[in-house]
Amino acid sequence: MQSPMRRALRCGSVAALGALAVAAFLLVLTPTRDAALPARNKYGLVFDAGSTHTALYIYRWPADKENGTGIVSQVEACTAAGRGISSYADDPAGAGASLKPCLDKAMEIIPAEQQRETPTYLGATAGMRLLREQNSTKAQQVFAEVAKAIGEYPVEFRGAQVLTGNEEGSFGWISVNFLMETLVKASPSTAQISHPCYPRGYQENITTAELYDSPCVRAPSSPSAAQLLRVMGTGEPAACSAAVQQLFNLSCGANSTCGFNGVYQPPVRGQFFAFSGLYHSLHFLNLTEGQPLTLVNATIGQFCTSTWEKVQRELPTASRIQLRDACAASTYALTLLLQGFGFNHTTWRNIRFTRQVTGVDVGWTLGYMLNLTNMIPSEIPQRVIGLRRSNWIAAMVLLATMLILTFCLLALTCCQKSSSGYVSL
Repeated sequence: MQSPMRRALRCGSVAALGALAVAAFLLVLTPTRDAALPARNKYGLVFDAGSTHTALYIYRWPADKENGTGIVSQVEACTAAGRGISSYADDPAGAGASLKPCLDKAMEIIPAEQQRETPTYLGATAGMRLLREQNSTKAQQVFAEVAKAIGEYPVEFRGAQVLTGNEEGSFGWISVNFLMETLVKASPSTAQISHPCYPRGYQENITTAELYDSPCVRAPSSPSAAQLLRVMGTGEPAACSAAVQQLFNLSCGANSTCGFNGVYQPPVRGQFFAFSGLYHSLHFLNLTEGQPLTLVNATIGQFCTSTWEKVQRELPTASRIQLRDACAASTYALTLLLQGFGFNHTTWRNIRFTRQVTGVDVGWTLGYMLNLTNMIPSEIPQRVIGLRRSNWIAAMVLLATMLILTFCLLALTCCQKSSSGYVSL
């Protein structure tokens, strides 16, 4: 026979289990709410095929976009070995091969299941613009090999194009405002040409076919394209500046204030960001740390009057091309900012020379990717039905208590059966 205590415990456990079951059932019937699962990320690749090098930028944004535009962030940047793809005019296959190491890196970052839906673009700038003007057939061959190389990877390649200067500048503007949350010895018969922007003592032998008219050097009217020319640097800052100014049409016409070609431009006001070529041209001379304009002018003038031997000695890690072009590049940047955009000694302090903003490389590629996300359909987040957090916690506590009581009830039953199985002698 069961003892009264065991019988009471068993009845109490059964009653408690019943009550808990009813409570859990009522919690399940309480109003639920619609919850969105975390949005998955999308990826995009943009090649910046410049004149000196090619870089691949890997971008990522949530699939559910804000106001139709992806909130794009930079995941990684990879610089391809060698020079820009335009330098492969006589070896088009080499242009495609140069991109593969960066594409391999991108495949390690982008999840395998998303690679085939990753939009990939290549935008070419100054180098390919010039090659297309000089030899459109070679430019097409380079693009064909680039497309062939990218096509070997499981990405959605959407083509290569040459960006205009306006497009490059516009996309760069978008990038900055988005990140700021506002939005050999020559032969005796070699002819000589003087170059005021090259350091004194610098020499370079080229053929007439390799030389094109520029503000600093005019190609002689020679009938022989194979004639050797010796370019001699003379290091004349004033002559270099005068030659560079010929690149700009600074006449305002009827407008009292303009930037270029008579187009109205209001006086400069507020803070400005100088990036890409403007940054690199002055950073080479350590002039991007907010130095006053007087010091910038003096430093550029001092470098431009230096001898070739001196600049090689003082900057031993710089390449020959960097040392040769530094005077011309910095003079161009200064002319653009002062005569072109109208900065002066006062407003110069408002220019911030930078390579990155909030840890992201500044250039046209981010703005390009932001613009293109408008053409990529936004995904609707997957939704699930779920209990409120407080109800879910209460249900879990009730279920745990029910399990404990169930074990207790089973233990009482086992003990009861065990005790009733003995036979008295």
